[in-house]
Amino acid sequence: MNRKHLLYVLSATMTLQFFVSACGNSVGENSKSNQPNGSQNAEKQVASTAVINTNQKSEGENSKNGVVTDIPVDKAKAEKFTDTAKFLAGIKVDAGSPLASVQQSKAWNDHAYYFDSAWQRLDAQQLSKIRKWSSNELTSLNQSSEPIFYPFSGPDFLYAYSFFPKGSDYVLAGLEPVGDIPEIEKIPPEQMDRKLQEITTSLNAILQLSFFRTNDMKVDLAEKGVLPVLFVFLARTNNKILDVQHITLQKDAKIQAFENAQKAREDKNLIPGIKISFLPQGESKPRTLYYFSIDLSNAALQKTPEFNTFVKQFPEPITYLKAASYLMHREDFSNIRDLILSESSNLLQDDSGMPVKYVDSSQWNLKFYGNYTQPIDLFSTRYQGDLRDIYKSDSSIKPLDFGIGYKYQVNESNLMLATSKKEQPAPKP
Repeated sequence: MNRKHLLYVLSATMTLQFFVSACGNSVGENSKSNQPNGSQNAEKQVASTAVINTNQKSEGENSKNGVVTDIPVDKAKAEKFTDTAKFLAGIKVDAGSPLASVQQSKAWNDHAYYFDSAWQRLDAQQLSKIRKWSSNELTSLNQSSEPIFYPFSGPDFLYAYSFFPKGSDYVLAGLEPVGDIPEIEKIPPEQMDRKLQEITTSLNAILQLSFFRTNDMKVDLAEKGVLPVLFVFLARTNNKILDVQHITLQKDAKIQAFENAQKAREDKNLIPGIKISFLPQGESKPRTLYYFSIDLSNAALQKTPEFNTFVKQFPEPITYLKAASYLMHREDFSNIRDLILSESSNLLQDDSGMPVKYVDSSQWNLKFYGNYTQPIDLFSTRYQGDLRDIYKSDSSIKPLDFGIGYKYQVNESNLMLATSKKEQPAPKP
């Protein structure tokens, strides 16, 4: 099918069954992929011998809580990373880029047409409205550069950045593998169309529904991983990519970086991840995006306590939860729930995050938005009567003019903002 028409065909054929079978950014109620299994830990493809210790402070670098945030920039590498991201996102590179000639192909022009159309629609229906809502409702949070923690995210940097565009660090975590940076110039011309279609296939659901479908991600990202998707989102949000490092999280919670992805896959006892230094348009201070491929169930976290230790290095992060498969409604995900409640300064979530009963109003100020009636059929057992009572009894709850999460239609979505009552540190400039 000509991909110039793909967006419209997808929109026309999108049905309720399409998303009701979705399992969000983690796993579905009946999926076993997030359960510990000693012989099937494909989600824990991790790293080995380090060549660079990014926790060692070098000249000109600034360290906060053991996490290096400013790194020397290799201009040539930064240009290659950024051009690769633009290419994948359907954005023209400069005429002097090695990729400029590749963008002359019909395959890439069809790809760019698809992305431009899809992105314009997504921005009009959701992203622009989210930015406006964030500017009005999250003003104090976005006046400073706080770290953002987004568990069960998959590669969804897009929505974390849309709600919280000033984050100093973004810590994402999901089951999906990290993957490799595509070498565009090495792709044979006859394979280019297929490679580009793989990218659009990976992104169809989030462009249409606002969340990734887990069962799709297991297939779409099994080989290529999250890196190409992260690159697309960084490019489409006007960020320059300064550096990319394949990393592992060691047992002492220190980060080790590697020359390449292959070396980072050799030791299967460490948590694999990626660290991306990026620079928003018009700014001069780099930000950092981390993604870790990790199982967040209790049994898995007990074997990898270094992840909790790493998160605790960031002082009182803002936690964001969306389309989280209601996993924290279950006791076998209580550890990650407790980590969020103990460490976060603020929590923004839809009802698929943690049940409202765990967010004690004596410790948190709660504010609700949108509408809550009941979950989609797939998660019908996760209905919260107490949350429904809150929405029924409070006529002052502001509506949302955009859809978000599993109930992605306008007037069906909900958000809860919880702000810790404990004394907060002075905001960072």
